Amino acid sequence: MEGNTIGYLVSGSLKENFQVRLTVPPTEIQEGAFVVIETEERLFYGLITDLRLGATDPRFADEQSEMRLPPLLAQALHGQTLFTTAEVLPALMLERGPDPASPAYQAWQQAHPTPAGPIPVKTVPPHHAPARLATAGDIAEIFGKPDDRHFIIGYTREQGHPVTIDLEKFVQRSAGIFGATGTGKSFLTRILLAGLINYNQTSLLVLDMHSEYGYDDVASDTKERVTGLKTKFPARVLVVGLGRGTLIHEQPPDFHLELAYSDIHTSDIELLARELNLRETAPTVLQALEKSFGREWLLKFKEMNREEIEEEDENGKVHRVPHPESVAAWADDTGVNRMAAESLHDKLRRIFNKAYLVERPASDSLGQIIQALANGQHVILSFGKHDEDLDYLLVSNVLSRRIREEWEKRTDEFRSGKSKVEPRPLVIVVEEAHKLLNRELAGQTSFARIAREMRKYYVTLLIIDQRPSQIYDEVMSQLGTRISGWLGDEDDIHAVLAGLAGRDALRGMLARLQPKEEVLLLGWGIPMPIPVRSRRYDAQFWKELLSERKRTTEEKLAELMP
Repeated sequence: MEGNTIGYLVSGSLKENFQVRLTVPPTEIQEGAFVVIETEERLFYGLITDLRLGATDPRFADEQSEMRLPPLLAQALHGQTLFTTAEVLPALMLERGPDPASPAYQAWQQAHPTPAGPIPVKTVPPHHAPARLATAGDIAEIFGKPDDRHFIIGYTREQGHPVTIDLEKFVQRSAGIFGATGTGKSFLTRILLAGLINYNQTSLLVLDMHSEYGYDDVASDTKERVTGLKTKFPARVLVVGLGRGTLIHEQPPDFHLELAYSDIHTSDIELLARELNLRETAPTVLQALEKSFGREWLLKFKEMNREEIEEEDENGKVHRVPHPESVAAWADDTGVNRMAAESLHDKLRRIFNKAYLVERPASDSLGQIIQALANGQHVILSFGKHDEDLDYLLVSNVLSRRIREEWEKRTDEFRSGKSKVEPRPLVIVVEEAHKLLNRELAGQTSFARIAREMRKYYVTLLIIDQRPSQIYDEVMSQLGTRISGWLGDEDDIHAVLAGLAGRDALRGMLARLQPKEEVLLLGWGIPMPIPVRSRRYDAQFWKELLSERKRTTEEKLAELMP
């Protein structure tokens, strides 16, 4: 079927899509097929979004003519009176000029000295323009040939042609990977992260809540061994464990992340209001603590006790009063409600006792992470045994705030001429994104600001989630590229397609993806929407990927190390 005519244009508009009358059996065409409609001077690229049976006379559709007519006549009836129409969503068009053999071609070539690339569709083809399935050349013309910048993310479902994603454009805006539980989001994320590491034009900070991406792991469903990114990129990927002594799959990380109590801002605690079940009075108490102790507020608050002492008044009567170093005594001295202060103290015990929070860290591990990212390395922060939502929310917000401040500073210095070093682009990979970017918390976390504003400071997000409908609408609207597997919930489908042209036509396609290994590519890094069969994360993938580039000397030496 490749390159052969499958039908001809019979009707349509830019708003209501094109209708192509098929001249081949409908069973040979699938929803999501990449179609090219040809005219003398232009090629129109589109996607089949629906197949519809039709008839010139309803009686022929209602009656089984095959049972009462001779075979040849019944076959002719199916080709003329009974037919199938394909609905094509127009996406792009390419100017190719008149026939090179015609006199008009030379004049057109002089008027267009530089070949123009595909542009959005601004007109319609004439009636009966032939339509065909795209060839490998058509796919490469639109999505680009595989190279260091164009990474193969999957293959067309019909012919298996490679479809690439433009990594340079991909990292310029925040992006999202979505799909219901069990659709292979983690494997797809590994594939994309491997491509970005191989691309070597950006740094990655992966907030690995479930310790899936660093070292080798075992797939939960197939029980097969899954290769970690550290295994294949030993010199370029650093695995950082949260808390001293943390092991990741029984292996020691490159170093450990410890946070000082002074790294925690009162705003970080306000972010945890729902997780800690804080009262409405908590912000007032936090403000008073910060005013009393500055950056040391959390450590000082932890060291306060809840004791009482006996004290005689001037009449010799003994009274029980708060200990001078107690929460109650501090509350009385600062005019804060005693019960509110003690309630907050009780709720913060869950944070006081975290092993990764220390008074004086052994080293500036936060600074080590930032320096590694700035130098072009990739950091995977594995939470290990600290995998509660409280740990994820607290640590990720502290780390992202520090990174945001550093990259803003570096960018301002570069643009003002104080520094000649351009900041290295950074992508922060966030799992379980709805926990950090839901409607209640989005305004308080650093991630929402990164999604909205940090693109100009070289920082973007890659969010991974199974419930995109729970992510704040303003954040979803900032996502440039969206890669989505199967979604069963209508609200999730609507959230992924929000703000995109042709979303009504794409809704059914997204709902009918195969539960595994099929994804719909949309948005900024993709010239036009297209469903693909994603690459498999296996030995063949690594063989193809690593053969495409030369390893650095440092990587070769690291691979020789025991």
